[in-house]
Amino acid sequence: MTLDILNTKEELRNLIDAYAYLGDAKNIAEQMKLFTPDAIYKVYIGDLLAADVSGTKSLEKEFNKHASEVKTYFTMNGQHTVSIDGDTALGVSFSQLKMIRESGGKNIITDYSVKYDDKYIYQNGKWLIKQRFGYFLIIDARPINN
Repeated sequence: MTLDILNTKEELRNLIDAYAYLGDAKNIAEQMKLFTPDAIYKVYIGDLLAADVSGTKSLEKEFNKHASEVKTYFTMNGQHTVSIDGDTALGVSFSQLKMIRESGGKNIITDYSVKYDDKYIYQNGKWLIKQRFGYFLIIDARPINN
């Protein structure tokens, strides 16, 4: 494995970690800078296509709407495997997401186990997300005391 490949893998890992950090902070405008302008974002819950958004303008609206309904986000990224082919790469990553929402005067925490299939592209000196498909594999919601 060459030093260039190792550096690229680190840059791609930093990209998905930045996605999580910015999402947790609800800094959606900065998060959009991690995507190509024509990015595609899809979410599957089981066999149901729950979100299908194209372009960062639409994606920013969707993310802001979602963030307005969530009190707290917390993300932990796990495995991240990539295959690199010049200025493009494919990645698979796994995340644990926690979201706290208020419902009926109670805080409800929802735990999500998510697999992401990504396509990345190297543009203007940096790696960006061209396509992100999220597969929400396990979902557990319950009241929380705090």
